[in-house]
Amino acid sequence: MEVDTSDQTPAEPPPPLSNEELSMQRREKLLERKQTIACLASAVMQNPEDNMKKLKELRLMLHEEDSDVFITVRKLAMVSMMELFKDIIPGYRIRPHMDVKLVKLKQETRSLQDYETSLLNNYRLYLEYLESVAKGGKGQVKGRQKHGRKRENGASVDMTEDTSKAMSEIAVQCLCQMLVNHPHFNYRNNIIAVLIPLMCKKSDQISDPICEAVKTVFKTDKSGELSLEIVRLISRLLKNRDNNVDRKVLDTFLSLRIKEVFKGEDDTQKKLMRKEKMLKWSRRERKRQKQMEKLEKELLETKATENKKAQLKLHTEVIQAVFLTYFRILKSEKKPPLLPSVLEGLAKFSHLINVEFFDDLFEVLNQLIDSERLSYRETLHCVLTAFTILTGQGSALNIDPIRFYKHLYGVLLKVHAGSSIEDIALILDCLDVVVSRRKRQISEHRILAYIKRLCTLCLQLLPHGSIATLAMCKTLIQTYSRSDLLYDNEMQGSGVYLPELDDPEHCHAQNTALWELNMLTKHYHPTVRKYSSHVVRQAPTTGEGQLTVELTRKTHRELLKEFNLGPVEVATSLPEKVKQSKKAVKLKGWQQEDLGMMMESVLTTTPDSLNTGNT
Repeated sequence: MEVDTSDQTPAEPPPPLSNEELSMQRREKLLERKQTIACLASAVMQNPEDNMKKLKELRLMLHEEDSDVFITVRKLAMVSMMELFKDIIPGYRIRPHMDVKLVKLKQETRSLQDYETSLLNNYRLYLEYLESVAKGGKGQVKGRQKHGRKRENGASVDMTEDTSKAMSEIAVQCLCQMLVNHPHFNYRNNIIAVLIPLMCKKSDQISDPICEAVKTVFKTDKSGELSLEIVRLISRLLKNRDNNVDRKVLDTFLSLRIKEVFKGEDDTQKKLMRKEKMLKWSRRERKRQKQMEKLEKELLETKATENKKAQLKLHTEVIQAVFLTYFRILKSEKKPPLLPSVLEGLAKFSHLINVEFFDDLFEVLNQLIDSERLSYRETLHCVLTAFTILTGQGSALNIDPIRFYKHLYGVLLKVHAGSSIEDIALILDCLDVVVSRRKRQISEHRILAYIKRLCTLCLQLLPHGSIATLAMCKTLIQTYSRSDLLYDNEMQGSGVYLPELDDPEHCHAQNTALWELNMLTKHYHPTVRKYSSHVVRQAPTTGEGQLTVELTRKTHRELLKEFNLGPVEVATSLPEKVKQSKKAVKLKGWQQEDLGMMMESVLTTTPDSLNTGNT
């Protein structure tokens, strides 16, 4: 039977949806995706071994194609998988498994291997996606750039710039979290290889999280293996970019926790003794001994505590890579922007520098200071580096540090209560190394000059800086008995004190007195008054003027931290104008009678109109 369709009209297209209906439809889709992500993540968290398929489903949501909600869904999926992996990744490194068909395994062992293989596969694919997104690849906006601008959450989103940048920032944060929380797990070298080049990005939202993650890894890495990989990659990055990077990249080296390196002990005697024993053993005993040594080596790798000798060797390689980078930057002819970070790093790790490089390093430091291209803070780092070397391994070297004494004495007064107050800690560290630890190598005139200048420095510091500096003065006064000359008004020898001279040896500080202490006893801060009253009495341990036990036991570093109240805020807003009722004052007459009489006579004698002769 034929149906007559001649009278049927074609179906009309549905009317277009309004903006409110589109927004409602999008919210429903997004809510559905959020519930799906939550259910999948919850199932994997409860039982990871049985729900690896759901982890795969969650990973596939990274490639969401719905044009309305794909950006938000991918962001949520990235963060959700990051939190999942942080919890389910085991505390050991998964090794490649043998083929199951070739080896007979128990059912439990086989299920464990299947779980580890599936987990590692999903983790690898997740990292590959993050790498593509972090580098701004096609992973995040697959084939969507041509649409131009989309609307999300009621605001227009640029698919080529804003959205791509936001996705890259989230991907970088996820990679940083994986590196910080599981630095022992598989593919960590791949994560490092992706993150280190991104440290040079101009966007702070990308480079700052990477720098913070690297600092955290340096602080928590005990073995030194991961730190060595990162340091080598950063050194290679600096070399390829001709040191044209931001200072924060090189400042990550300052977070390294290396206090000891391998000193190159000779193990030839131990090797000879082992060889002699091996000759006495039979072939079976030799084979057994080799197997035991191999087993002990594997056991050391699985233990939580790393082998001390292997750790020292790794730390030595790390320090060598760091110093190689520092020296390459110092050799550059022009003043590089990374020089302050280099000098700060040399000051921190100077006790680990090989003795063979001391002469060359001192020559470079002298040239830098004499060139007058350094700021006062960079000069302080040079001084701290030089005297740390002379106090440690370089104590036996025949080097005259008179230049560094002069430079330190000259820059002391450049620290004040303004923007440079944060450098007072560096000043005190330099004085501790230069004066306190070199008691026998410093002359009487220099000691007196430094004490006098420190008291002058106290007048221009904030309270916490003055207290810490007074603590340093107290230490010097108690250590050097000849400091009592500064409490006497009589002149000792010839000459007059020259405060403007930057040479502590020839400024005649023995002919002055510590009058600054008398002014500090009237300071507005009670602790400054108490400490200055203690120092003005030559720091007595008992009787009048002695300090409390709490203040006596604290070092200048502890005092600086305890009394630091943070940045001082000064109210600069003007008060509102106060309205005052002003009454009009009516003058009844001239205040001076003579002036009134004169004005009346002038007015009466002057005609109303002047005759100019023109008629």
